[in-house]
Amino acid sequence: MERAAGLWGRLLSVDHVLTGLLTLPRQRRVLRFCALGLAHSGDGPVWVGLAAAAWLLGDSRWKDRAIVAFAGLVLAEIVVIAVKMLFRRQRPPGGSGMIYRKADPYSFPSGHAARATMLCIVAGHLGPLALFIVIVAWSPFMVLSRVGIGIHYVFDVVAGIFLGWVLTALLLQFAPALAAAF
Repeated sequence: MERAAGLWGRLLSVDHVLTGLLTLPRQRRVLRFCALGLAHSGDGPVWVGLAAAAWLLGDSRWKDRAIVAFAGLVLAEIVVIAVKMLFRRQRPPGGSGMIYRKADPYSFPSGHAARATMLCIVAGHLGPLALFIVIVAWSPFMVLSRVGIGIHYVFDVVAGIFLGWVLTALLLQFAPALAAAF
């Protein structure tokens, strides 16, 4: 047991070092402002709004994509909150990201990373190719911006990516039934 605790301590130490290297200094105001905008682009309400627009304005293929994406967003949110309540890992110290810190004080796993991973995989499976390319190009920058503004540790993001991948594999098993139900 002591050996496992030592390994866990070393992993957390690496996590803190990597996070420190990727966190943007306060003096880099323009870069931090851009990172904050990128971080907010991954917020759940943004993607629920985009799914709603696809549902309202799109043809039957876009409606199917919107249903699957919305179901994935809901699934990811529920599971991420449950895991956060289980682990209760505090966000990195700092004063940035106060909206996130007040609404959700826990950082593990990153819901933004889980959502981005889910959206990449769903777009890859359901298309169109242009949407997949845009989401794949956007995702890493949005996810890294969460570390850059100091509201996530690197391992939070890695765990979020893994969780998003697992949840999307589950979601895609039910995608045809979801699309047919609506």
